[in-house]
Amino acid sequence: MLRRQLLQTLAFPALAFAQSAHEKAKPLHLKITGLKTFTVNVGSVNWVFCKVSTDQGLTGLGEGSITSKEATLASAIMDNERLLIGRDPTNIEAIWQSLYRVPRWRGGPILNSAISAIEIALWDIAGKALGVPIYKMLGGAARDRVRLYLDVGDKPEDFLRAKSLGFTAAKSSFIDADHNLIDPVKTVLGGVRKMEAVRKAVGDEFDIALDPHGRLTTPMAVQFCTAIEPLRPLFVEESTQLEDLGELAHLRAKTKAPLATGERHFTKYAFTEMCSRHLVDYVQPDVCHAGGILELKKIGTIAEAYRIEMAPHNPQSLVSTLASLHVDATTPACTIQEFTLKNDPWLLDLFQGAKVEPSGGFAPLPDRPGLGCDLDEKVAAAHPYKPVKRPEYKFADGATADQ
Repeated sequence: MLRRQLLQTLAFPALAFAQSAHEKAKPLHLKITGLKTFTVNVGSVNWVFCKVSTDQGLTGLGEGSITSKEATLASAIMDNERLLIGRDPTNIEAIWQSLYRVPRWRGGPILNSAISAIEIALWDIAGKALGVPIYKMLGGAARDRVRLYLDVGDKPEDFLRAKSLGFTAAKSSFIDADHNLIDPVKTVLGGVRKMEAVRKAVGDEFDIALDPHGRLTTPMAVQFCTAIEPLRPLFVEESTQLEDLGELAHLRAKTKAPLATGERHFTKYAFTEMCSRHLVDYVQPDVCHAGGILELKKIGTIAEAYRIEMAPHNPQSLVSTLASLHVDATTPACTIQEFTLKNDPWLLDLFQGAKVEPSGGFAPLPDRPGLGCDLDEKVAAAHPYKPVKRPEYKFADGATADQ
């Protein structure tokens, strides 16, 4: 009798499992009903957000902020509304392929940033619908926390402040345009001297990243990168322009300084050759421009295959930061993340109290369903779009310089 009862007790869970294994998953029955954009002025830049609405009241938040082209981007996002209405927002890959392929004209900063903003919002909806953070739907955590580097000024005290806050790495341009003038000799020498002063101040174990921001000509890039080699930079970012990988290969052959680039490259296609030829040590795609969360994950997989590290570009808002962290959490190649301190009280209100709180130079993994923040539309409306004119850099002869 006892033996029969024991067998029945052991059999029932197995029977229940067998029955559940044949049951179909419950559909979410979500449909996209609308799309809105919000352009928010934050002093010297404007951030561009979108919200995707569904028939069940769930909304998703995304960002595509792009310097100097914000009004154009907002229009480009809305131009995709007709391709979204009525679709299941959780079919993210299918929607991405439609937005990318169907219009025939594709690529570039505007179109890819528009797709990126929408794609991030779709992941936000899916995470909220299932009650899990986005990274849980991307394969789960590959690390316990994410290392950050802080964007700072180029003076020793700027780096020392980052160090006092617990960060173990920070980044600055070091390449100035005095009165908007690029001088091939003074600009390079000035950058090297600033780097020397910072290294002396922070010591040998603090990581220093440099971002010439595309301001260097090819000879200037070679001179600058070779001169700072003894100062052991973490990486030198955007020493060359994006149009010609040959220029990057030329610099690669001339210097031992670790190189990085990618904030102005888009989709997996732009990063494949860069990685396969080992032209950089770090790729720096931006989740708001490169194609969104899943595309960033794919780029990270390509980087991992070639043993190249990924340090996602991220000078934008909390939306960009959180979207990046979800990918960082799941992607072995993502070894460090760009981070900026934005402490204005109204920004906390803009995202309804959500924020990232670093500890010891690391960010915790996001723990809220979906993206992890929402946008307060009233606060956004109180800071409307304002055109921002960027400075125009020149050489001594009046020719326009890159930036």
